[in-house]
Amino acid sequence: MTTDQLRPAVLDGAPAFPDGLPLTRVRVPDRERLLGRLAEVLDSGMLTNGPTVRQLEDEAAELLGVPHVVAVSNCTAGLMLVLQATGVGGRRPVLMPGFTFSATAHAAHWAGGAPLFAEAREQDITLDPADAEARLKAADAPAALMATHVYGTPCQTEELQRIADAAGLPLVYDAAHGLGSARRGVPIGNFGLAEVFSMSPTKVAVAGEGGLVATRDAALAATLRTARDYGNPGDYDTLFPGLNARMSELHAAVGLTWLAGLPERVAHRGALVAEFARATAGLPGLRLALPEDGDTSTFKDLTLILDADDFGLSSRQLAAALKAEGIDTRRYFHPPVHRQRAYAHLGQAAQLPRTDRLADSVLTVPLWSHMNAATVRRVADAVVRVQSFAPEARTVLRDV
Repeated sequence: MTTDQLRPAVLDGAPAFPDGLPLTRVRVPDRERLLGRLAEVLDSGMLTNGPTVRQLEDEAAELLGVPHVVAVSNCTAGLMLVLQATGVGGRRPVLMPGFTFSATAHAAHWAGGAPLFAEAREQDITLDPADAEARLKAADAPAALMATHVYGTPCQTEELQRIADAAGLPLVYDAAHGLGSARRGVPIGNFGLAEVFSMSPTKVAVAGEGGLVATRDAALAATLRTARDYGNPGDYDTLFPGLNARMSELHAAVGLTWLAGLPERVAHRGALVAEFARATAGLPGLRLALPEDGDTSTFKDLTLILDADDFGLSSRQLAAALKAEGIDTRRYFHPPVHRQRAYAHLGQAAQLPRTDRLADSVLTVPLWSHMNAATVRRVADAVVRVQSFAPEARTVLRDV
């Protein structure tokens, strides 16, 4: 049998979402205010290096409670420039999780470092401090420690800072998912040397494309402002090889619209995840990627972690079954970065068994900031329903 035959063979009735439910869907919070801001930018005749970018930086800094925010063209460019500023180079090791988006590793590579991958924590799939510390001690002249707030779940910031300090290394966070998250009440953006956010369309705060670097280091912030403009201090006598990593005024106008109301959207997403958790409570072999008590996640993604033996289906098979229900899914992040072809030359593919197992077990289901609880319950009910047919579905999906 094929996947297309799953419904008539196993799942009875109509699909949960006959018209389909996409993984993400963007809705501008205040269209009229955005159109007004865009008109102001266009009327000004200044599309870059203008007051709208500075306003976005100032409002983000106030929201996060940090002294410096530098807007950049995207999160990857921000990570590249931060790592360049720390002196990463000579292909020295930059330790990072294997369970992260590829841009984390790409940034280290482009800054002149060499990615060195470490294990994920079982609980929340963020970087495992104990494994990171052991690998740093064994590494030859490491250059930096990087961690990722996966799905918006805060890392073990205190322990990671202790490890970085003991090793004399800068600690940089890929906080692409984390604008609006908090660790024990402290907003993400306050940890390490710098934390770099994304404002791309799949995030909880959107600029279209763009990123924000938050830091308490005034010298680093000044360097980044020069670095994002080719390394040009203003007289075209460039100080170092920078990038064109400026955020445009138009993107900043979009970003300002999304920044307003961010805490309320994050709270709403958290409530939706709690609703999903209640609706799937007790389902064998299924748990969610959740933050620790006292932490706040943006829940950029609602991600399930499956034990295939207990649940009865693998993440791949559940994805196929949910497709038959009209529900879009993704396996974030599979394959993990250390197994991707871009980094095969590093020879680290077999060194992270826990990360490999977790990456093979995750499945992300739809979650939007404007989704309602009824829709979340329908997704949860579809998961429960599929699991109830697991033995039959597994027979149909045995080759998936």
